[in-house]
Amino acid sequence: VMGNSSEFQKAVKLVIDTVSFDKDSTVQVFEATIRVLGSLLSAHIIITDTKQPFGDMTIKDYDNELLHMAHDLAVRLLPAFENTKTGIPYPRVNLKTGVPPDSNNETCTAGAGSLLVEFGILSRLLGDSTFEWVARRAVKALWSLRSNNTGLLGNVVNIQTGHWVGRQSGLGAGSDSFYEYLLKSYILFGEKEDLEMFSDAYRSIQNHLRRGREACNEGEGDPPLYVNVNMFTGQLMNTWIDSLQAFFPGLQVLIGDVEDAICLHAFYYAIWKRYGALPERYNWQLQAPDVSFYPLRPELVESTYLLYQATKNPFYLHVGMDILQSLEKYTKAKCGYATLHHVVEKTKEDRMESFFLSETCKYLYLLFDEENPLHKSGNKYMFTTEGHIVSVDERFRNSLWQDILPGEEDSAEKMKPSELKAVNFSSNCNRVPDERRYLLPLKSNYMRQIDRMVGLI
Repeated sequence: VMGNSSEFQKAVKLVIDTVSFDKDSTVQVFEATIRVLGSLLSAHIIITDTKQPFGDMTIKDYDNELLHMAHDLAVRLLPAFENTKTGIPYPRVNLKTGVPPDSNNETCTAGAGSLLVEFGILSRLLGDSTFEWVARRAVKALWSLRSNNTGLLGNVVNIQTGHWVGRQSGLGAGSDSFYEYLLKSYILFGEKEDLEMFSDAYRSIQNHLRRGREACNEGEGDPPLYVNVNMFTGQLMNTWIDSLQAFFPGLQVLIGDVEDAICLHAFYYAIWKRYGALPERYNWQLQAPDVSFYPLRPELVESTYLLYQATKNPFYLHVGMDILQSLEKYTKAKCGYATLHHVVEKTKEDRMESFFLSETCKYLYLLFDEENPLHKSGNKYMFTTEGHIVSVDERFRNSLWQDILPGEEDSAEKMKPSELKAVNFSSNCNRVPDERRYLLPLKSNYMRQIDRMVGLI
């Protein structure tokens, strides 16, 4: 992304020469997929791109080593999908021996249902439907377990019984990337059913999770907020939101629901303004953090970046600068940037998660780099949930998985991966936002709303 080809090439060679997955190590299937598998696939796509938009990122004598490594890792993750009565994978697997004997039968919705982008890319690059099929089967299994009453999913499920152990439905931890990947899978692969699932999920979210006034800057009542509810009844379960939920305005930008994204983003930014960071959990009723650490998460930065791309409102450059200055002031350490142990006291932990580099820093960099090749590609790239870039092109729209899903031949024939139909979201999700509409409120409505929210919290 920075165009630094020499360091990219050095890193790729280092991985090829030194990394092996043949280790007696138990890993989280979700984290290994989005962090490791995703990065290998993204780098492979960049290396083999004939156009080389970021500069010369080719590797001399490259023989698809990163793709082979990705395949090797994915094969080692496959045992997680075996011996589960629902098809929902175990949360952890040993890279050498498979599922541990004492493995937990409970997993979160996001962990089990956010594997489709990486597994699907791998399947379509290899021409082997296995990986996409197991990931898609897990998504369908989770989807089949949603509430008939509300259309919502819980956050923790038993992979053997399909029983919801955690009945909380929200947009944060345990659920977030499930919704993100329903949409992004459609963007990448063009499978109609992914879009249908997402549109149904989005309607349920709007109907049962959204609280506050109907419009962003108009009307009476509190600013819009998405709360945590019981998946079966839609009743409020608690009065906190978590920092992972700050990804949702960015997802709303992707579907064209920009006005609601603006309003929700303002809420999280107001919390950042108060503490110089986002506490892991914030109790909106008590107006105080419930869980006080901040592990350098990227979600607010990601939404800021996407809102700026959609509106070109310079306000979001100010937001980015504010976040950047807070990171420099409160989290910078001798050898990197540290997790804040407490957002009020600003104490630090000796920990810097990999997503700080792959997402937080990347989105901040791209926010200010107007001339980046990504911004001149005509939306030819998509970010994975871990911030890895993958190209959106026709080779990922050649469907493989339909050939081996039993009993779905008829529906498969009806699907046309390249077909794009409008979905009737309440806010017209396919609208291309008129940038001029969002340039005007810079120093009026939006800033007043931020000031009001800072006062409220």
